[in-house]
Amino acid sequence: METHLLEIETEKEAEKIRWEAETLKPVIDRSPERKDVFAGVSLEPVERLYTDSDSSDIEVGFPGEFPYKRGIHPTGYRGKLWTMRQFAGFSSPEDTNRRFKYLMSQGQTGLSVAYDLPALMGLDADSPLSEGEVGKCGVAVSSLADFEVLFDGIPLDEVTVSQTINAPAPIFLAMYLVVAEKQKVDFQKISGTLQNDILKEYIAQKEWIYPIKPAMKLVIDTFEYTTKYVPKYNPISISGYHIREAGATALQELAFTLRDGVEYVQYGVDRGMDVDEFVPRLSFFFNAHNDFFEEIAKYRAARVVWARTMRERFGAKNPRTMQLRFHTQTAGVSLTVQQPLNNIARVAIQALAGVLGGTQSLHTDSYDEALALPTDEAALIALRTQQIIAEETGVVNTVDPLAGSYYLESLTEKMIEGCFGYFDKIDGFGGMVEAVEAGFPQREIQESAYQYQKAVERGEQTIVGVNKYLMDDEPTKIDILQIDETVRDHQLERLARVKATRDNGAVAKALDRLKLAARDNENTMPSIIDAVAAYATVEEICVALRDVYGIYEEPAF
Repeated sequence: METHLLEIETEKEAEKIRWEAETLKPVIDRSPERKDVFAGVSLEPVERLYTDSDSSDIEVGFPGEFPYKRGIHPTGYRGKLWTMRQFAGFSSPEDTNRRFKYLMSQGQTGLSVAYDLPALMGLDADSPLSEGEVGKCGVAVSSLADFEVLFDGIPLDEVTVSQTINAPAPIFLAMYLVVAEKQKVDFQKISGTLQNDILKEYIAQKEWIYPIKPAMKLVIDTFEYTTKYVPKYNPISISGYHIREAGATALQELAFTLRDGVEYVQYGVDRGMDVDEFVPRLSFFFNAHNDFFEEIAKYRAARVVWARTMRERFGAKNPRTMQLRFHTQTAGVSLTVQQPLNNIARVAIQALAGVLGGTQSLHTDSYDEALALPTDEAALIALRTQQIIAEETGVVNTVDPLAGSYYLESLTEKMIEGCFGYFDKIDGFGGMVEAVEAGFPQREIQESAYQYQKAVERGEQTIVGVNKYLMDDEPTKIDILQIDETVRDHQLERLARVKATRDNGAVAKALDRLKLAARDNENTMPSIIDAVAAYATVEEICVALRDVYGIYEEPAF
């Protein structure tokens, strides 16, 4: 069975190999130790050989045609390359602004903002809970004054910006719009993306503020507002990335992410919105992990599941409603402290899977991210990785080049089936909100993460440089980005200056109007924009909403 077809010298020998493949395929090379997890149950391991019998009844289709398995555009990357959108943010707004401009000068085609932990939790830099975290895992932003510095000299009508922010997302959308207005940019021309995916916070990342249903209401407020006033803007990036980083399998990432998307659509429809008007601006965000073919199959399956669900479940008629658009980021959780330069290879392979899967934009992790935030050098290598894939490999020359592969088509079909299987389970709870409240996706991910770690510790799952191919004398440690406490001092000075010079009476009135809008179940975006424009801080706005909605505490499942 090790004989390569190119080495077969006679047709008789070739026929013998083919016969063995078909006859022995169910029993060859099956390791009883390895089990792949789909839909929470163990399936057969990957087979040694796949043939046309594994995919003969599977429709491959054409790119640009329903159900879009092969891509949403008929021309693929020959029409337009993916956006090279490197995630960046650290220290002060000044430092991050310089990093943005540096990356753009090196060929980056879109910006993606990483915020620090206080911002993600709706806290200001002067909060006691922020101590030790200001500017450490992203850029520190407490008010519009920080945001003005962050985007100084960056025209918001000429660059697309993605913001990774969730619980306080409406506030950061408001800041973006106020800065755009100050730049005299027409809202009709603004394009970009707000992550704004609160469901995955309760499932995986755990950076929440309000109870689930009020938080969902805030998300739909942004849908309504942007659909009416900022029509080219994506008000949400429904994220499987953090679900995968928490330990989910590829299938769980696919299923929970898409079912989160279905939940947002249902809430929008329940608000009275037209599915063919607002859904085309919803986008997705997936992980690119190590299993090359599994990841490509996941992206292809995602398009099929979304297209079918939008048409069959919601009666969509607009093709754009059914076309799933997604951003990809390589797997941060796969990066290792040990032998960190190995991470360059990991990232390249993961990025290539995203490209072959048809991603619309891509972030490649830097090799030093298991140690710290990226240095300029590491960030540049990550960007160059994308550029090499785009310019040197030839994979952009044809659409979905792996289509028709016996293995890939079979794997894609299994992903589709497994995803709909999870949909049925979640529907049984009454929806994703109810499933989250019952702890279903959380438990599934916890079990998958536990089983994976056990496999690593037993040596069944290899991590090069960690549990195999170790080195007694590790190379000299690399230089890493250091962020000291002076950034906090700098941020505290600006925040104090803002509070001392703003019209505090106008701030108080704006916050009172926001509370009233929340209590009266109105769309909160106009009031949030007014509060931001008056230089109310992130924490002050979050506290105002918290006074109405309360806070979320995760129950013991």
